[in-house]
Amino acid sequence: MPISDDKALPVYSIGPDSMDWGTVEFIFHHHPRLVLSEEARRRIHTSYNYLQRKLADTRVRYYGINTGFGALCNVRISERDIGQLQKNLLLSHAAGVGEAVPLDIVRLMLVLKIKSLSYGHSAVREIVVERLIDFFNEDVLPVVPEQGSLGASGDLAPLAHMCLPLAGLGEVWFEGKRLAAQEVLSKKGWSPLTFQAKEALALLNGTQFSTAYAVWCLLESRRLLELADLNAAIGYEAFLCQQSPLDERLYFIRPHPGQLVTARNIRHWLEDSDLAALPREHVQDPYSFRCVPQVHGASRDALKHVEQVVLTEINSVTDNPNVFPESDAILSGGNFHAQPIALALDYLSLALSEIGSIAERRVFQLLSGQRGLPVFLSAKAGLNSGMMIAQYTAAALASQNKTLCMPASADNIVSSNGQEDHVSMAANAGTKAMRIVRNTERLLAIEFMVAMQALDFRLPVRSSTRIEALRKRYREIVPHLEEDRILSPEIEQTANFLKTVFHRIN
Repeated sequence: MPISDDKALPVYSIGPDSMDWGTVEFIFHHHPRLVLSEEARRRIHTSYNYLQRKLADTRVRYYGINTGFGALCNVRISERDIGQLQKNLLLSHAAGVGEAVPLDIVRLMLVLKIKSLSYGHSAVREIVVERLIDFFNEDVLPVVPEQGSLGASGDLAPLAHMCLPLAGLGEVWFEGKRLAAQEVLSKKGWSPLTFQAKEALALLNGTQFSTAYAVWCLLESRRLLELADLNAAIGYEAFLCQQSPLDERLYFIRPHPGQLVTARNIRHWLEDSDLAALPREHVQDPYSFRCVPQVHGASRDALKHVEQVVLTEINSVTDNPNVFPESDAILSGGNFHAQPIALALDYLSLALSEIGSIAERRVFQLLSGQRGLPVFLSAKAGLNSGMMIAQYTAAALASQNKTLCMPASADNIVSSNGQEDHVSMAANAGTKAMRIVRNTERLLAIEFMVAMQALDFRLPVRSSTRIEALRKRYREIVPHLEEDRILSPEIEQTANFLKTVFHRIN
């Protein structure tokens, strides 16, 4: 097994063996110490030595190795200038702007780049891969600007910034400070790397920036889908909804897997509920309650598809050109094009936005003064506004998510003097998706807060054992709203509380 889960020092042996989602989550949550597997070392040495032999024939041109880049692909570079070519590539492509990328994303970028290079199709030296591992293990995290990638020849600008510190350039985060990379390299006793043929190109080509965002968004979205089902269950109780929409027989005659899972989740939360056993006056409920399995389930199925695409990308080689020593070939292609990730991220964004959209409608219904609940869930409405404005905030978040759902992958801007005439815009899809994830997290926190307030008005009749235990814990942090008070900090407290209920993203 490549993973050692020793609690004192978890270790993961990274190499060409395929990662599954369990491995990805282990690395993300536990930050194990990475070591390069023996098979990875063998493949890396083989591919590097193969390229050196091929370069001995100075008559043959290989893209980006002894030629220029992009529209300059036909410009031959002399043997004595190959090293300078790689340095110039690194310098010229570090043209990103904007806010610094979150550290969790940078860690993922490092892991994904190490993984891609470990297959031995990139012809870099072992020291290059080992230095990336050093950065991850010692938590020396490059400062990477958020904007600059088109997701076409890979995530060029972000990856250039990620790799500047390998050469003692740029900045890094270390021990909570933003420092010059050279200063930290000196402190660690690491010599700046001087890149050889193809090495900077292998580092800058690839989809690791876009894919890192996709990984983060997927891991967080899993938790949010579980939370959405819980919220719906509490809402079912508080709004005195019919139980028939949860009946499994409905999902055997329309067997989409996601809606079957969602209905089971809600039934799980409602087991042994006294409220669920009360007679209902209303024959049917609004769609935001009645169609939860269909809506949540569709998003759950969408995420399953996205997971498959992203897992394939995690276990791929995405630089260019690639070397194949076993078949004596150096092939120039387009594996750096991030179209699969762009489409998947846009799909994820839409799926998660719909979770927020239907949640906001449940908030609206719970505050509407129906089914014996006080308007805005205030016992003294009029003098008090209760949770009126919480719905406004939920609506604002849902509305912004809809705007952010404009597919980035539908866009195209020609670059590199026409050579790169179709781009994926996967990086924009990733940064937008992260905003949707964060908006949805706050929106679901608002729904939980409102649903618990509504549930309080059903006392002394109680909900299920699981929900009542949750209510008890929650009320120790956020008390029932008797009179108006500032809700903003309580929304954040609720969001943080819910991270302790489901698997937390650290």
